[in-house]
Amino acid sequence: MSVITSSATGTAARAGRGGYTRPQLVGLLVLVVAIVVAPLVLYPVFLMNVLAAALFACAFNLLIGYVGLLSFGHAAFFGMGAYVTAWTAKTWGLSAELSLLLGGLTGAGLGLVLGWLAIRRQGIYFAMITLALAQMVYFFCVEAPFTGGEDGIQQVPRAPLFGVISLNDDRAMYIFVAVIFLAGFLLIHRIVHSPFGWVLKSIRENEPRATSLGYRTDDYKLIAFVLSAGLAGVAGGLKALVFGIATLTDVLYTTSGDVVLMTLLGGLGTIFGPVTGALLVKAMENYLAPFGAWVTVTQGAVFIVCVLLFRRGIIGELGALLKLDL
Repeated sequence: MSVITSSATGTAARAGRGGYTRPQLVGLLVLVVAIVVAPLVLYPVFLMNVLAAALFACAFNLLIGYVGLLSFGHAAFFGMGAYVTAWTAKTWGLSAELSLLLGGLTGAGLGLVLGWLAIRRQGIYFAMITLALAQMVYFFCVEAPFTGGEDGIQQVPRAPLFGVISLNDDRAMYIFVAVIFLAGFLLIHRIVHSPFGWVLKSIRENEPRATSLGYRTDDYKLIAFVLSAGLAGVAGGLKALVFGIATLTDVLYTTSGDVVLMTLLGGLGTIFGPVTGALLVKAMENYLAPFGAWVTVTQGAVFIVCVLLFRRGIIGELGALLKLDL
């Protein structure tokens, strides 16, 4: 245990206050400025879509980038978070923050169950189990009465924040989404730079040694899985509130594929990589939409180029080139 603890302490000391290195502080400042300035030049709904996807990708990166667990079933948490948020906002008339909280808790609760079943396996077996379990959730959503089947849950209201602050205006909704994204982003950073996060990294690098040092690795992996699933549920809830709809697409396996693509393009195990990957993928989907099926072809081509030229992802390669922790 002392090996991991001393390593974490030394790195924290180099990182400075709050666990941030200077490049990370600069990157965070650039991110905040971009979030503030972006609505002046881009459509707010598109930006909200990017931020929801970025939070989803950051949550997924917490699992694969820092624990080394590849999940092909994260659409289950994203989609169920979207469904529960949409249903509670429309049927119960809950305020935005309460319905979003319930969506996140649903994702975390589902993550606890599915994670407990999946973490007993590793590698491709873990990935296949998560995919199979996610497909079970998908077929549940097809049949469950509250999901609306193929029609989904439509006309989801943007209930007032705390019951008093209207979110009907896109600018107000954008501020809400941006605050939730930044809170989730900072939470993930705090997690991965805490002693808990260093144990997760040790599991990723050498699980048998972490076990030999006395760490109950399955417990750590399950906690990370639940945290990742909960944040994915929040991301799904944000998407449902922004667009006013939750559909089967949110729980479909292609959604899991999209978040894998975002994370790989940006860079596994990097703080800003998933955000970059989400921006790139959503920009392609938005601006190449008139070309129809060519969007998928273009995404595939970009992915192939990045795999060949940027094996560590865009931010990963940039950090390696500049020798910075990004």
